[in-house]
Amino acid sequence: MDLLPSAHADTFARDHLPPPGQWPRLLFELPELAYPDRLNCGAELLDATVARLGPDRPAFRTADGAVWSYGELSDRVDRIAHVLTGRLGVVPGNRVLLRGPTGPWLAACWLAVTKAGAVAVTVLAQQRSAELATVCAMARVTHALCHVDALDDLVKAEVPELRITPYGGEAPDDLLGLVAAAGPEPFTAVDTAADDVALIAFTSGTTGRPKGCMHFHRDVLAIADTFGRHVLRAEPDDVFAGSPPLGFTFGLGGLVVFPLRVGASALLLEQAGPRQLLPALAAHRVSVLFTAPTAYRAMLDELAAEAGATGAGTQTAGTTAGTAYDLGALRRCVSAGENLPAATWEAWRAATGLRIINGIGATELLHIFISAADDDIRPGTTGRPVPGWQARVVDPTGRPVPDGAPGLLAVRGPVGCRYLADPRQQEYVRDGWNVTGDTYVREPDGYFRYVARADDMIISAGYNIAGPEVEEALLRHPDVLEAAVVGRPDDRRGQVVVAYTVLRDGSPVTEEDLKAFMKAELAPHKCPRVFVFSPALPRTATGKLQRFRLRDLE
Repeated sequence: MDLLPSAHADTFARDHLPPPGQWPRLLFELPELAYPDRLNCGAELLDATVARLGPDRPAFRTADGAVWSYGELSDRVDRIAHVLTGRLGVVPGNRVLLRGPTGPWLAACWLAVTKAGAVAVTVLAQQRSAELATVCAMARVTHALCHVDALDDLVKAEVPELRITPYGGEAPDDLLGLVAAAGPEPFTAVDTAADDVALIAFTSGTTGRPKGCMHFHRDVLAIADTFGRHVLRAEPDDVFAGSPPLGFTFGLGGLVVFPLRVGASALLLEQAGPRQLLPALAAHRVSVLFTAPTAYRAMLDELAAEAGATGAGTQTAGTTAGTAYDLGALRRCVSAGENLPAATWEAWRAATGLRIINGIGATELLHIFISAADDDIRPGTTGRPVPGWQARVVDPTGRPVPDGAPGLLAVRGPVGCRYLADPRQQEYVRDGWNVTGDTYVREPDGYFRYVARADDMIISAGYNIAGPEVEEALLRHPDVLEAAVVGRPDDRRGQVVVAYTVLRDGSPVTEEDLKAFMKAELAPHKCPRVFVFSPALPRTATGKLQRFRLRDLE
């Protein structure tokens, strides 16, 4: 595919795209995906929405009750863009690192960077200096907008020639002070090409060294116009909230792209763990929630504890009557990041009356591409390809396998993997398909069922054992909060199944208790031979389980 004329003066991102022959085939079959050649996603998400719905609707909310209207957001984004392109000397194509807690100012910085035609590189506030140095070196980052509370590690990274501008403090060069002095003149968005790189998202480190995933301006809109439009089906009066940070593409889509595309608002929480989420959902009448399976399980425990403390009985559909958490406004619950066990789905439905929208996405593809909502949901499956996407299950040579047989998940759609100068591009893209590294089964009726990450399959005495299946069985035990299953090398069997388990506080459960429980749940060859009790499991800052760290221990 020939690229359009670029608006970038700094051509690093385009120069480091994979060769065209290594790209996946892209699909633009839906009419809403027929984007014009010149397109700026920041302007489309913000300016076009203001033009369509007016400036007075709420855009971003905070835990303390502050509300930014679309008009106020537009004014602040334009002021930041003027500071970027004026005082800070950012030119189209420069990579700008964004680092700070989830909040309106971080989101406004992201929108300003895209309107200015630069490339946003949003990282997690929890990342340390060595990780930041790696990201900055890989993306050749030239500028950084960093919250004052997250400055230390970025400074310690000692990135050569990186111009760091703090925000949220009192210093004379603080971004917010520069913004206040910038004046209210509108900023005309840079006339970027639809296929100019808008952002570089780094994978979250579940398998070691991160990969930089380059996404175009049209890609940002495509996730809203596929999953957002056809599965989520958000409305302008919705209030979004969730736990994933904006440095995670699950969070960027769920808390910025999807709400702004329809003119809705988002509650942006600096602290968004399960214990903070429940009161925030109730207090702010949140209607659309994005979080991971682990958080849904933790919130279920909190709801159960609260119901027990108040003597509440069975919950009624769509509410949590009798507890301190009234979730009556909540209508859409989205889960991604890792597999959603059917038991968690059923328990959430029983507790709240709400059906979780399960989905699988990837940083390489920006957001969710297989999912199902409402009456199309089948617990225990991920769903079907989102409109605009295609999926199939293939063997290691790329040939489709029969329905019902496990294989590698391959997908394609309007967004595709484009690693930043990384030889792993040829592993991820094969024969025009994105091969995600997940083992799946396609059922005869077209639903896709998750089996495991391909590298999480355990081969023991000739049996293929999917770690997530064992984990799901373990999680059915009432005293098990978290579980992770990996293979331990064994001379006789090749591998044996080892279960790392987090129990509820004060639980008297023993290894022998869990072995007896699992024998009633699974075939003998799938049952863990060893249990390791742990106070916590290794996770990324986005909450994804790092099984590779457990495999390293083994």
